[in-house]
Amino acid sequence: MTAQDHALCSHCLLPIGRRAMRRLVNGEACAFCCYGCCIANQVKNGKTEEWEAAWLLIRLGVGGFLSMNIMLFSLLLYTDAFSGADAEMLPWIHLLLWLFATPAVIILGGPFLREIWLNCKEGRLTSSALIVLGVGAAYLYSAFAVIERGPNVYFDTASMVLMLFTVGYYLDAVARARAARDLQPLLAAESEWVTIVNRDGEHRRPVREVGAGTLVQVRPGERIPVDGVVKEGESHTDEAVITGESRQIAKDVGSHVIAGSINIDGLLLIQSSGAANATRWAQICRSVRDALICRSPSQRLADRIVSFFVPIILMLGVGASVYWAQHLPLDRALLIGLAVLVVACPCAVGLAAPMATSLGIGRLARRGCLVRDPAALEALARTRLIAFDKTGTLTSGETRVVAIDTDGTTADVVLAHAAGLERYSEHGLARAVVAAAAARGLEPMVSRDVRVVPGRGIRGNSDGQTVAAGSAILMRELGWPLASSLAERGRLREATGHSVIYVGWGEGVRAVLSLDDTPLPEARATLEALRHRKVRAILLTGDLPAAAQRIAAAVGIESDDIEAGLLPAVKRAALERRRWNYGMVAMVGDGLNDGPVLAGADVGIAVGSATDLAREAAAVVLPPGGLWMLPWVIDIARAVRATILTNLAWAFGYNLIAVGLAMAGVLQPVLAAAVMAGSSIVVVLNSLRLERLPEPAASPTPKQCSAPAAQSAPAPRSTAVPVDGEALQAG
Repeated sequence: MTAQDHALCSHCLLPIGRRAMRRLVNGEACAFCCYGCCIANQVKNGKTEEWEAAWLLIRLGVGGFLSMNIMLFSLLLYTDAFSGADAEMLPWIHLLLWLFATPAVIILGGPFLREIWLNCKEGRLTSSALIVLGVGAAYLYSAFAVIERGPNVYFDTASMVLMLFTVGYYLDAVARARAARDLQPLLAAESEWVTIVNRDGEHRRPVREVGAGTLVQVRPGERIPVDGVVKEGESHTDEAVITGESRQIAKDVGSHVIAGSINIDGLLLIQSSGAANATRWAQICRSVRDALICRSPSQRLADRIVSFFVPIILMLGVGASVYWAQHLPLDRALLIGLAVLVVACPCAVGLAAPMATSLGIGRLARRGCLVRDPAALEALARTRLIAFDKTGTLTSGETRVVAIDTDGTTADVVLAHAAGLERYSEHGLARAVVAAAAARGLEPMVSRDVRVVPGRGIRGNSDGQTVAAGSAILMRELGWPLASSLAERGRLREATGHSVIYVGWGEGVRAVLSLDDTPLPEARATLEALRHRKVRAILLTGDLPAAAQRIAAAVGIESDDIEAGLLPAVKRAALERRRWNYGMVAMVGDGLNDGPVLAGADVGIAVGSATDLAREAAAVVLPPGGLWMLPWVIDIARAVRATILTNLAWAFGYNLIAVGLAMAGVLQPVLAAAVMAGSSIVVVLNSLRLERLPEPAASPTPKQCSAPAAQSAPAPRSTAVPVDGEALQAG
């Protein structure tokens, strides 16, 4: 016997045999001996979406049995089977139909009644009101007909209308459950359990209890629950859900691992580097959950329309019944009014935007792209201009110090003072200064009362005197004299396209640091892909014009699309000016100065390595090194918006036509319910097409994306102190 023959059902614990049903429940693979156990397990243990879909299926099963019996006897009534000598059976058949219809209406109509009750407490009318009023009218009329021994009853209409609408709700619930299963890995960061290893052995604990320094064991196939360093073992990991990287990455002792990635083929012992709720996986979990709760502009617009739509349809239904009552029997007139209520139910309108938005957010989140607000997707789809910051966005951000011009002070002293300040800053230039000091083995000077001056630099106190590092403007504001030789050297360095930092203390400027940055290898290909999508790219940077020109030429941005030397407020104003010509504008940034302009843009986009302020101000966050994914994100946003517009156009267009036909008496209530359910199915299937959109192309290699190096004029001879013992030349 095989191992599968010994496997037990996840619900009833009986052997499952060779033909097991396999399903994902709460993200866990389960095997069942039959479909009944599968449904029962989902009802008992499933999360909201799975539980709802399972319960709807049970309702459909019971309601379908009762409705089929009702339809069978109703067909006999419609063919006059109980006429003549059998006419005395007619009241008993009506009573039998009443007995079948009552539990069917209660079982199938329960969710609609509950929704009406909750909405009434909030003072709102929704589509469920139309369904319940229509079905209630048909049921109550038929019940009085049974009591009064009337000739016609319409229990079949009441039960089948509910049956068809429940089918539509079930298909919607199944689609949402599928989307929830796809998002399960992204929403499990705070509910996972981990194996903790300590001197007492192995213990299973909730991931939220894991702190820095904890040893965690991860088996092959398990998801890594913490950020940390491998202490024992070798394996490969799949980090696609966090970084978007599709390749498996080798890990061994000393390698860093990312929470949320999957351990492929080896046992790993990992030492966590921080609290589990501070990992990027946990941030993705919180962001996705918040985004799914928020309603997009299209959803809010549809909700407002529906709030006006329902009372109007109620009046049209009553008006149609009153009009036709003058020309037809009362029961026929009531059926026409019922058809108006049923066919106008805006179920498809309610599904149009949420379904597409949830699927789009899920597609992006599975590749490590966070969407904080569904409105950002719709805005990004309409964006025709994207502004980029330079440092850390289009460039590697790994700027290096290439030369130090001093007034006679040694370079080591200058670097020690500068590093003492810059270690408190998160800017890319600051990290380069600190790295240059570390490369020389220098200990940064102790600085106190350090304060960042946005757009100008940083200042503080050391050994009882003010120390500052930043632009020439900052030095002038401090009133510190700048020697003509240093000023000339700074101008020459800036003219060759390098960033310049003036360093001073003791009421004077002591040195000029020259720094160089390089474009990201994928930047040029990314901008070309944006142009192919008719999106214009511009450069807004606080850096000097020469440096901006050099980087822009390397990545393919036209000189007319460059604005340099901008303070944060001016950068935001520059973006605002562009909005007049382009409508929706987006900003991509990475850094402290980018927070205001990211918040001011219609869509703020931060890369994964951005500072905390930039990430909080941004509506969309790309994974680390994920600039190359920006064109794909725009493709998804456009597909989501197109799907929403198509869904809404179909839903509203259908309702207008169907209501007209119903008021004309062309549609019977059962046929109206079938067509209405079909409309919802069309919306669901149209939204599910988003799942078939292509994945992003692999990240371009440096060889594929390399841009011709921008040429700069050679710097004149100088007494500048070269860094790292090399004879360096500006440019």
